[in-house]
Amino acid sequence: MSTVNPLDTDNMRGLVWKLAIPSMLAQFVSVLYSIVDRMYIGNIPEIGEVALAGVGVCGPIVTLVSSAAFLVGIGGAPLVSIRMGQRNYRAAGAILANCFLMLTVIALGLTAISLLIKNHLLMWFGASETTFVYADQYITVYLLGTFFALMSTGMNQFIICQGFAKTGMASVILGAVCNIVLDPVFIFVLDMGVPGAAIATVLSQMASCLFVLGFLFSRKPLIRITFGNYHWFIMRKVLIVGFTPFIIVAFDNILIISLNSVIQRYGGAGQGDMLLTCATIVQSFMLIVTMPLSGITTGTQTILGYNFGARRPDRIVKAEKNIFFMCLVFTTVMFIIAHTIPEYFVRIFTRDETYVKVTVDAIKVYTLGVIPLAAQYTIVDGFTGMGLSLAAMSLSTFRKTIFFLCVFCIPPLFGVEYVFYTEPVSDIVGAIGSVIVFALCFKRLIGLKKA
Repeated sequence: MSTVNPLDTDNMRGLVWKLAIPSMLAQFVSVLYSIVDRMYIGNIPEIGEVALAGVGVCGPIVTLVSSAAFLVGIGGAPLVSIRMGQRNYRAAGAILANCFLMLTVIALGLTAISLLIKNHLLMWFGASETTFVYADQYITVYLLGTFFALMSTGMNQFIICQGFAKTGMASVILGAVCNIVLDPVFIFVLDMGVPGAAIATVLSQMASCLFVLGFLFSRKPLIRITFGNYHWFIMRKVLIVGFTPFIIVAFDNILIISLNSVIQRYGGAGQGDMLLTCATIVQSFMLIVTMPLSGITTGTQTILGYNFGARRPDRIVKAEKNIFFMCLVFTTVMFIIAHTIPEYFVRIFTRDETYVKVTVDAIKVYTLGVIPLAAQYTIVDGFTGMGLSLAAMSLSTFRKTIFFLCVFCIPPLFGVEYVFYTEPVSDIVGAIGSVIVFALCFKRLIGLKKA
């Protein structure tokens, strides 16, 4: 077996682009899962806007369940990269085996628990009497496919971390294309409405799951799924590393839940449902920003983890510079789009001019702090990729805390229509805090210089 690894020797700019672009595109395509569902649901005759609000309430539940995939996938993948950097392939294989078992158990447990408490969750998360029926129809079907959702997302990280970024992207594209094709069939042709959208999503996730598992059980990757070598200390280490991205995603959803609840509380039955529909569209646009951005920073974690394990701080610094540059270009482009042509995106979901106007204005406000997110994601996901979970967790928690405080302070002080300012305030303040910590601690943490 050759001891030469491209993570050791390749030009850093080319290496970052090689891993980041497929991962970014894969995340962009994965956004289509939720956006395509919402797009078709929003255009269902007579009930579109109300049904869209109901599905918007389901969003945090869907992502909370899916965050378990990040707990295990992003928790284990950096460890595999580090072990590969140390040439310890046996240990890398043991980590993958343990992660596969963990995801299986977690998926089955979450399915049962979520189905038992879904009604309470929907009401807690902002469903009204009008929107509850549509939320319940969607989430009941979706939760039945929890296993496929977690496996396709979580195990895909172990494809990407071994350098097969294009294969990882292909798995996501497969699911997204299936969803795009199946959604109109189940929603309109078979006249199944909102449940049809959920069925299409589950079938699409099943296709991605089979693709990912088929690859990881094959002889193509160096580290394949095996059975045995299960150890609690391996699982514990995965959970420690994965706890940061898990909490980040979970906290994100708690914030969305609090945002939806505040909108419903201060907006009342009429304005509340309308603003909730608008918020669903705004959050869909924000996914187009944050998911590909996360694709850049998580897709390149294998570079950071590998070189951290190989004790190559010089290459870590070069990687971080190139990752940040890519993120900065992307967020700048998305900022320009958000402030010039957002109405084209909004009209995909609704043609009601009242909804269009409110949502366009909300997108322009919500994205005011998008550009600083380049620094936030580069720093937090960079620390996570190197197993520096405490630093990553602290910075992410700081940003989310700012958001949480704004959610509960802005509506009573200025009015519910100003609630969308919570995002830019937290993005800008959070990025400033991350940059300060990065400047003070980064070189010492990666071993470039002693404390």
